[in-house]
Order: sequence, then C-alpha cells, then structure tokens
Amino acid sequence: MITAGIDVGNRNIKVVIMKEGKIASRLAGTAGFEQREVAFKLLASAMADAGVTRDEVAHITATGMGRNALDFADSQVTDVTAAARAAAYFFPGVTTIIEVGAEESRGIKTDGKGRVLDSAINEKCAAGSGSFTESMARALGMELDEFAQKSLESTVQIPMNAQCTVFAESEVVSLIHQSTEKKDIARAVHDAIASRVSSLVRRVKLEGEVALFGGMAYNPGFCKSLMDKLKVDHLKIPEQPEFADAIGAAIVASKRAA
Repeated sequence: MITAGIDVGNRNIKVVIMKEGKIASRLAGTAGFEQREVAFKLLASAMADAGVTRDEVAHITATGMGRNALDFADSQVTDVTAAARAAAYFFPGVTTIIEVGAEESRGIKTDGKGRVLDSAINEKCAAGSGSFTESMARALGMELDEFAQKSLESTVQIPMNAQCTVFAESEVVSLIHQSTEKKDIARAVHDAIASRVSSLVRRVKLEGEVALFGGMAYNPGFCKSLMDKLKVDHLKIPEQPEFADAIGAAIVASKRAA
C-alpha cells in the first residue's frame, strides 16, 4: 500500500510518501501564505521522487496547524496523534515524546504503541520554541549553528525569566552590556527553553526513555540543556526529526485506507 502524510506547520510544510510501511520519499518547503498550493506541489514532487502516481496513493492524511487548508487530503489527524504514531514507528515502547517546532512545543505521553494518553502544549509567547532560539541568536549576531555550539562551551548558569521574545531580547542586551560572554548567554537561552519544555513533560509525567521530534532536535546546545533539566543521559532522535508528524500522518493514512 502507498500512502502520503502532509504536515502543514506554521513555517514549513513536510510531505512523506510511504510504500508498504517504509519511507519512500520526504520533502519540505516553506509554507508561506499559499499553504494549499505549496503542499500540493510538494506532494507532486514527492510522488515523482518515489516513482508513484496519484492514482497509486491509496490515502492522504494531513496534520499540523494548517491541515484544514488541504481540501485534497482524504483525512486529517491532530499533531499529537501523528507524533504518537511516529514514535511507535521509530521507537516502539517509548512512551514519552517531546516535540519542539518553530512556534510550539508539546509533551506527549503514549502507551508505547501509538495511542495518546495525555499531552500538554506551551501557552506562552515564544516559550520553548525554535523561533525563540533564532531571535536570541540574531540578538547576539550569531548563526544558529555557532549559537548552538557556543552553548556547549559554557560552564556558567544564568537564569532568564522573560516569557516573551521581546522581553527576552532585552535581557540578552542587558547581559551583553554586563560583558557576559556569548557562550554563557547562549547556554542561558537554551536552559530557559529547556526549562519550559521540561515543565510540559512533568505535566504528562516523564517515564522511561524520551523521544525528541522537531527541528530543535538538531540543536546540540538545546539537547544538552534538555537532558540536564530532565535528568536523562540521552534522547532518542530519529533521522530528520522534523518529518516525524508527516510520517505519523502517513501511518494513519495506511490504517484508514485498509
């Protein structure tokens, strides 16, 4: 069976084609204002990449904040359920999932087989999101990769209390005026995000190993801060973790087409 999953996020759209339960193609693009058109073009490109036609795709399931815009999809599924199905696909038995995207973060508890038991999402401006990190890196005049690596060099803990990007930038400016080293500010930012994300996990109760999805999984500075906050020695991260929800949606599609 061939199915497709499309994750329409705040910033990017991800498409996955699955053949007989295996990933055949995955593509991503900037969402922009024309989400439907972008998703449709990405789907066509992904199908071509996988060597399949639209008639061969048994079911298309959409997920993400903009899933309602995809009138060509056969069904929809929530981000939380998609993430749970992806976790069961990559890491069977893992029950705790953390997902940190551009604008949102969430903690999810599952039964280890794809069924959601509980979930919590961040509710404060930029708290625990990728955009927060980007804003802070810009405030320091650094690229994201450099920002992440510098964080790992720090041995100093500096609390950041602001819950909004605007006020957090003011804190960063204040630290710069105090001649605080960039590496220590970078760590403070990652620690602050990790603290807010870990609070979501505590709300759903941390148990066993933890799977991390979303673009922030590429950030080693954040991952270290998160492991420190959660008191775990590793995180289970799949290849290309930003595609997790699209993969979960494609898995849901296979169940609905059966």
